Amino acid sequence: MRNRKPARCRCGHSESFGSSPCSAAAPMDTDMETLADDDAAAALADDDDAAALAEDDAAAAAAAERYEAEAAEADLLRDHLRLSVIKIATAEGRKAGMEVAEPVVACIADLAFKTAEQLAKDVELFAQHAGRSKSVRMEDVILTAHRNEHLMGQLRTFSRELKGKEPASERKKKRKAPKKDDEVIDV
Repeated sequence: MRNRKPARCRCGHSESFGSSPCSAAAPMDTDMETLADDDAAAALADDDDAAALAEDDAAAAAAAERYEAEAAEADLLRDHLRLSVIKIATAEGRKAGMEVAEPVVACIADLAFKTAEQLAKDVELFAQHAGRSKSVRMEDVILTAHRNEHLMGQLRTFSRELKGKEPASERKKKRKAPKKDDEVIDV
């Protein structure tokens, strides 16, 4: 709150709390400078509000821009996956001496994309459940195959093979600190 200049009577004396130092009890004149200060303060407050709104608008625009960039990247990945699935389905059909109709290939591509999307969500949830929000481990991937025992077995085998191929120097070994037992010495 701003300190206001004291109001003055018609004689020019300052008034404080309604008592008049002059003998004439004249009505109070409003000081024009006080009004101008109030108007300037209101304008500054409006400018502050406008600046805050502009900052909010800029933050919202930046968030929208990030969202659009992520959506564009997701669309690009989806298109690349679909093209790859279409190539694979067409090649496998040719190997088998069959021609696969375009609607069937498109349906297979969509199914592969939706399956990959669901797999990614499941892996993310398993990682979050384990208390890891930024990293996914092989065990999370294996858990996504919990309904398919054969696939789960293949993933475990693949995981062991990967661990076997990894050089010993790069393996992360958890070294446990030796336990310190309280030694009792009898004298």
